[in-house]
Amino acid sequence: MSSNPNLRPLEILLVEDSASDANLIIRELGKAEVVHNLHWVKHGEAAIDYLCHREKFVDALRPDLILLDLNLPRIDGREVLKIVKADSVLKRIPIVILTTSNDEEDVLDSYNFNANCYITKPIDIQQFIRVVRLIDEFWLAAVKLPDE
Repeated sequence: MSSNPNLRPLEILLVEDSASDANLIIRELGKAEVVHNLHWVKHGEAAIDYLCHREKFVDALRPDLILLDLNLPRIDGREVLKIVKADSVLKRIPIVILTTSNDEEDVLDSYNFNANCYITKPIDIQQFIRVVRLIDEFWLAAVKLPDE
């Protein structure tokens, strides 16, 4: 990881109910050169609590990037996307949909609700690792993310 003292760490919110997928994402992004803090929540309700500073997330920092699965318990990712993008402040947070669904309706709905990117999780673990590395290279290293 980069250790530039003049830059604050990027805050990433991972919303993923699969422990194996989350652990792979956490492990691979842990190798990133960009200094970041990754926060993992396992369902949509926790994501909304995190973003709205409720319950155990009262001190949570605003994420610079959200990695969002669609198929989540409690509140699914589609609803999380709608809620975030309807909020006047939260809507500026880039959301990367990272899901097993390759359903064209999910793709269209995600973009219609202003997702910034839609990625179908590969079944092959090596391809999944490659996708996470591409997220790192593009969203963490290349893209200028909004400060607020």
